[in-house]
Amino acid sequence: MTKIKSEWQLSADLIHLNHAAVGPWPQRAKLAIQNFAEDNATNGSLNYLKWVTIESALRQQLKTLINADNVDEISLLKNTSEALSVIAYGINWQSGDNIVISDQEFPSNYIVWESLKSKGVEVRYANLDSPSPEENLIALCDENTKLLSISSVQYSTGLRMQLKTLGEFCQSNNVLFCVDAIQSIGAHAIDAQDCYADFVVADGHKWMLGPEGVALFYCRESVRDQLSINQFGWRMVEDFLNFDNKNWEIAKNGRRFECGSPNMLGIHGLHASLSLILEVGIESISHDIEQKINLLMTGLKNIPGTHIITPTDPKRRCGIVTFYSDKIDTEKLFDYLSSKNVFCAMRGGGIRLSPHYHTTDKQLLLALSYVSEIHKKT
Repeated sequence: MTKIKSEWQLSADLIHLNHAAVGPWPQRAKLAIQNFAEDNATNGSLNYLKWVTIESALRQQLKTLINADNVDEISLLKNTSEALSVIAYGINWQSGDNIVISDQEFPSNYIVWESLKSKGVEVRYANLDSPSPEENLIALCDENTKLLSISSVQYSTGLRMQLKTLGEFCQSNNVLFCVDAIQSIGAHAIDAQDCYADFVVADGHKWMLGPEGVALFYCRESVRDQLSINQFGWRMVEDFLNFDNKNWEIAKNGRRFECGSPNMLGIHGLHASLSLILEVGIESISHDIEQKINLLMTGLKNIPGTHIITPTDPKRRCGIVTFYSDKIDTEKLFDYLSSKNVFCAMRGGGIRLSPHYHTTDKQLLLALSYVSEIHKKT
């Protein structure tokens, strides 16, 4: 573990508590991208076939991380929004169909569904402020519900959903189940098969610690043909390296959703980052993050005036702690923490802290001391 943690070379005076936004790269990702750039600048595409082996390895890593049944269910897209759009405009909607989501979603997971209203599709919003938010989602479903889409962890409050409960309901009621797992993968185990997910989407730049521009799109094999193709190009055909073939057909595997040239630079970076995550082990990472969340919550509870928004039940949280103060304006508190080089975010009516496994307890205690310090001054 010491060797693995030594790969992190963040600025000594920076307390990075913003992995729920854009995470820093580990050293091996930085080196992989540097080496790729050097290879390209020196050799052009001479080593392209070697680059393709990295791409294949990345697909296998993602399959392992989410326990997909086979690698053909894995597609590499640009971002979460593109993956959600592939789903939204691939489904054969009928006027009167409805989609159930929550009222806490990040814009990626509501704008795309709301854009379908012109097709006569209704979007229903469940209130998650409940002892059983899953029941609230399920209660909105009826015989016209075609899809239920939910973030595995809500970006602002840090609420973690019980995905299997939702997946079992969807499977039993012929409802497609879509999971936006961008706030989970890399921080907490996601099992696509165990939760009966039809789709899992996640960009690699948060908890997976990779660069922006490469995203996972998992589509369960049994529902693949339910999505029509709306993006066409050389790469999404079956015999994609036979450029002279005029009688093309859509690829039978997940490559059908990849219309053009891949982001090879991003692929090299994410592959390196995931090699670290798999080396450390997702269970170990999840345990370390939980310990750090406990430390933050305990510390915040001991500071008069602070109130924690994130659920305190370990089964209902992941790597996010959001809190507010009834003594200090949120923007003022955020500005103070920023002045102390605590990199966090304003989300959900409070301050969002999101450490990863490599964040030190010393850094967390220092951040807490700054929160306490400004409260004592007020």
